[in-house]
Amino acid sequence: MSVPRARPLEQSAPLNRLIAPALAWALLLGLFAYDDLWRRALSALFPDQTPLFERQTLLNLALEHLAITGTALLAVLLVGLPLAVWAARPSGAAFRPLVENLVAVGQTFPPVAVLALALPFVGFGSGGAVLALFLYGLLPVVRNTLEGLAAVPQDVLEAASGMGYSPLQRLWRVEIPLAFPVVLSGVRASAVLILATATVAPLIGGGGLGVPIVAGLAVSNLAFVTEGAIAVALLAVLLDWTFARLEAALTPWRV
Repeated sequence: MSVPRARPLEQSAPLNRLIAPALAWALLLGLFAYDDLWRRALSALFPDQTPLFERQTLLNLALEHLAITGTALLAVLLVGLPLAVWAARPSGAAFRPLVENLVAVGQTFPPVAVLALALPFVGFGSGGAVLALFLYGLLPVVRNTLEGLAAVPQDVLEAASGMGYSPLQRLWRVEIPLAFPVVLSGVRASAVLILATATVAPLIGGGGLGVPIVAGLAVSNLAFVTEGAIAVALLAVLLDWTFARLEAALTPWRV
């Protein structure tokens, strides 16, 4: 009778790296749901002003903010990754300068200007904000994907071809795995950039944590501004740390 082998610690370690981020997200969302704590803290800082934005709870605003961020990031991945892979292939190499210039233009325009240009086409709501954030977040993903694929050693590519790999097999089995750490770093930068910039969404009727910031600026209420700004900062720090842990979990050979 054979005795089952225990799983080596090394195999379960990558998954263990994601437990702490999951707990941290649960704690942060729980903190956002604790309105009384925020009210007392902001009342102490700004005793002469209304301490808390009352039209929506902070938790709902945070969830809206994460939804807008996630939608824009998903669009960036669905468009940016295939576009960069195509531009890195021989069939698209001639268009690589054009692709790099186009995604760079997306960050030359301020997000507010993109919102104004998108308004006649998408109307009020989160659609225009997602479009602006999509254009704003393309550059890190496309640039890092191009750089990661270009950094694959030529002798490795020649060895893969010598083993009989087709160009498509070489891409999926050799180039993308080797470029993955650089690509993931670009996704991480894009995610944090999109989340921080999503505060402009309320300017065209979108939601999120920019709502109390914009409302506070409109009525000169620093408590509202502080409420939204602190929440966005906490989300950005936690999102960046989560991606750092995800990178370590998915690329354990780099640790």
